[in-house]
Amino acid sequence: MLGVGAYGSVYKAFDMTSGQLVAVKCLSTSGLDPRQRAFQTHEAELHRLVSGHPNIATLHKVVEEDGSLYMVLDCGVEGDLFCTITERGGFVGNEPAIKSIFGQIASAVQHCHSKGVYHRDLKPENIVMFGKSVKLVDFGLATSEPISSDFGCGSTFYLSPECQGGYIETVKSYDSAANDVWSLGVILINLVFGRNPWKQACLRDDTFVAYAHNNNFLQTILPMSSELNEIIRSVFCLEPHNRISLAELARRVQACKSFTSPDYAAGTARLASTTGTANGANPSDASSVATATAATTVSGCLLPDDRLCNGGDKEGQDSGVDLHSRT
Repeated sequence: MLGVGAYGSVYKAFDMTSGQLVAVKCLSTSGLDPRQRAFQTHEAELHRLVSGHPNIATLHKVVEEDGSLYMVLDCGVEGDLFCTITERGGFVGNEPAIKSIFGQIASAVQHCHSKGVYHRDLKPENIVMFGKSVKLVDFGLATSEPISSDFGCGSTFYLSPECQGGYIETVKSYDSAANDVWSLGVILINLVFGRNPWKQACLRDDTFVAYAHNNNFLQTILPMSSELNEIIRSVFCLEPHNRISLAELARRVQACKSFTSPDYAAGTARLASTTGTANGANPSDASSVATATAATTVSGCLLPDDRLCNGGDKEGQDSGVDLHSRT
């Protein structure tokens, strides 16, 4: 088994016709009413519509038999982006890799939007690693509606305020594309810092409320460069119609000169050089650096290993939301 979710399981299988490994997503159809069956069919239709892009797992075939719907997909055996960030050192300090991975994700989402498909569940767990490439998976919550009133679709950490019904004022619908852009902003923070900016973008979350009152707040708790801060502010804009477009977000991330503050960037590079040489590691390998830097700080900024281990106890130094804090 490759994974299990709320609506089905994914297995690794061998396609005897092509001779290739494939992933098979199994959805039970037993006992479902017509609306629920239509929901499953809709997932397959939307996934098939966006297949063919290099950063989207191709849906090769759909088979329905014995009370189950089987979706045959590209198989990634290296795990998902979440595991890469939390368990393999991630990409902290490796800005070329961050730009490459984020650019691939943005390209996949742009392709979806060009086909009139909005994912609504963008998160590292739904991005599968294929060497240095990634592929987007799981269109179970996707929609073809550019304006949706289906609230609460997605995962708590990645939901925009409007997808939850609005931040201060209640909204009757939300822009599906702008909602995806918000989720991509959280993924960008994941890639750069190995953390989430908050647990949920709502009034119950103190960190998000602080950001809503001061949109420079994240720069005070994360070692973020001024340039990245401007990008993040344009993503986490509380007015969806003023939010940065996906195309502009992708362009600005690639053009960003540095994601982190000068002291943090210099400290990481210095530590990479000394630690990498001492341990026989490649100084440019962010995972090697992350493994060897527990509890080290430079000018008050957290270095890679702290981002996953402190669990939010170091007030004023980091976002307080470990990527392992899935609730």
